Amino acid sequence: MIEDNIRVLRQAAKVTTDSNYKIEKSWCVIAGNVDLVDEMAYKAILSNANVKILFREHVILKDGKLDKKFDFIMIYGNSIIINDFKIKTRNRGGAYVQIPRRYLSDEPNLMVLVAPDDVMKYALSNVEKTKIPFKILQESQTTSFIDIDLSNEVKLPNFIKSALKPFYNANEVVLTTLVVSVENDNHVEKFQSIATSNKIFVIDFKDIVTED
Repeated sequence: MIEDNIRVLRQAAKVTTDSNYKIEKSWCVIAGNVDLVDEMAYKAILSNANVKILFREHVILKDGKLDKKFDFIMIYGNSIIINDFKIKTRNRGGAYVQIPRRYLSDEPNLMVLVAPDDVMKYALSNVEKTKIPFKILQESQTTSFIDIDLSNEVKLPNFIKSALKPFYNANEVVLTTLVVSVENDNHVEKFQSIATSNKIFVIDFKDIVTED
């Protein structure tokens, strides 16, 4: 990974030697299991002169007697380097969306949503029923497993829980990440209420501080 980072950093440096070149910056959100997001966080740290981690979340969703576990991370910086995260993430089966700066001026009420696919579909069908106009600008899904464990509320010895894990992990949970735009300002609160009440994680771009 260090060698790959050096290659990308050299590419970015080569492009930016032109005095007329303006560095483009963008955001990306990466979602998947903890190992994938650990790797992408480390890659961002190695490139910290050009990109920065805005935040990272570790999520545990309760689903009956199961805990569905996943992580996501938001990174901002030089678009050449941000784009390299896409290749790494998709090769590892993660979900990746990239938000260019032009979206801020071109699209109203910009948000990123992260949730298991079945949860996302159910929530957005409820949004449709309320007649809230919105657009899906990007969609990405995981193609590798996210972690599933028996809840701590299930009172079984650990060795039995470990023995059962291959059976409930056999049903793959797909994680979906969306970039959406809500057309009308007065619908934003209702849209977000439906999303969060269905345990969808919402990143609202009006809360993202950009100093450059």
